[in-house]
Amino acid sequence: MPYLLVSPYLVHFFLFIAFPVVFSIVLTFHKWNIISPMEFVGVKNYVRLFNDKIFFKSMINTLIFLAIHIPLQIIVALFLAEVLNQKLKFQGFFRAAFFLPVIVSGVVVTILWQQMFGFDTGLLNRMLVTIGLGKVGWLTDPDVAMTSIAVMATWKNVGLYIVLFLVGLQTVPTHYYEAADLEGASRMQKFFKITLPMINPTIFMVVILSTIGGFSLFIEPYIMTGGGPLNSTISAVLYIYKQGFFYYHMGYAATLGLFFALIIFTVVILQKKFVETNN
Repeated sequence: MPYLLVSPYLVHFFLFIAFPVVFSIVLTFHKWNIISPMEFVGVKNYVRLFNDKIFFKSMINTLIFLAIHIPLQIIVALFLAEVLNQKLKFQGFFRAAFFLPVIVSGVVVTILWQQMFGFDTGLLNRMLVTIGLGKVGWLTDPDVAMTSIAVMATWKNVGLYIVLFLVGLQTVPTHYYEAADLEGASRMQKFFKITLPMINPTIFMVVILSTIGGFSLFIEPYIMTGGGPLNSTISAVLYIYKQGFFYYHMGYAATLGLFFALIIFTVVILQKKFVETNN
């Protein structure tokens, strides 16, 4: 009976996790376009990887996205969590409203923001023109496009991290603030001396989750820019997808995916070590 009860999980594990992982590793040593039989090529895919300038460009783009997205997300989420942690009218409504974008389809949100970022008819540029400023190429300027995507991704995901910060803020003992009030501490002093140190574990968790989510950046650049302009917004996952399903270089796509997975694994391990050291 125990083996019968765990058999659905074992079947799922071997079919959808173990087999794909092993097959993808084997595929890295082959050339395959899905239609023709696989052709063994040895380590040619790995040699091509280390000479692929566009792939490393996509890695740099992903890191730029993370450098903008993570600090922005932490600041906005923590600020809004502080506000929503106060006694407000319609507190439940506002908490639900900020969380709503998280459960909305990423494709829907991306199309919405794509319209807002439009150069001629987008809402943002129409507002800029109204106040006498020039239009901005939110998605057409290589220097601005990735920042625009990072802002949109922050709006989409910030509700989840507001909830996490709210949980962290509500676990801070109130007598710390009462003692600080007796000592005449200002609001800023209480925030930096009490709140931040007490929610340190929550901040680290948000950083780790944001990092993993940021590395999987795909829908936003795929729909909004297609990786352009001039490959300025092509992410690593989008580039792997294009190699596999646009050009049918399945062996090379598997090689890129394996290499990228090792990078994510390394980053998460380093973050875990950092968190353990600071705790």
